[in-house]
Amino acid sequence: MGMPEIKSSNVTRSQAITDILQSIALEEAALAHILNAEGEKLQCAVSMECITIDKLIEVNETVQSTMEAAAKFEQALQAKLASLFQDCYK
Repeated sequence: MGMPEIKSSNVTRSQAITDILQSIALEEAALAHILNAEGEKLQCAVSMECITIDKLIEVNETVQSTMEAAAKFEQALQAKLASLFQDCYK
């Protein structure tokens, strides 16, 4: 399997900017769903009657790990957005 080829198209600059903004919005929505699922996971664990402190700590650590990854991803999206607007005003 070789490298994918990206062919040029007749998309206008305005349409390309719109496409990038839509892409960022979709990534933000996906991130929101992930964070919501992590919150539900934590709520479920806390509500379990038979859960141990060790298990709660374990669940909390996995949620924390996901939150840290989400924060990094959010920074990348912010950088993409900043770069897009910086390029728009050149």
